[in-house]
Amino acid sequence: MEQNTLPVEVILSQPLQSLGSIRLDWTPQPGNYLDLEGKTYAVLERHHRYQLKSGRYQLQKIALYVQSATPPTERTFVSGIWVIGDDSCRFNARSEILRCAVNPNGPCDGCCDYQKS
Repeated sequence: MEQNTLPVEVILSQPLQSLGSIRLDWTPQPGNYLDLEGKTYAVLERHHRYQLKSGRYQLQKIALYVQSATPPTERTFVSGIWVIGDDSCRFNARSEILRCAVNPNGPCDGCCDYQKS
């Protein structure tokens, strides 16, 4: 196994099919976006696959369950993470996955429910 890279199997969740195996130098989390062969996918789930070697379990690979997605154009970097939408709004969820409860599909610009926090 190469140093500092993770073997990752990318699996499309609907319809369930493997998109192939790749190696990544970062750990993808649910809510992150992944570019693969010119298409963008949202990471839905991450499963670790272990193998027993010499009496110890070692990480063999990671399975990522993804769906086709368009990355949001409205993102703000807050406290080390990218959050969707305008973080100055009272209703913003400050999440990588959900914009807000009032207007989850956005956009924040021109939203009639915007309230400065």
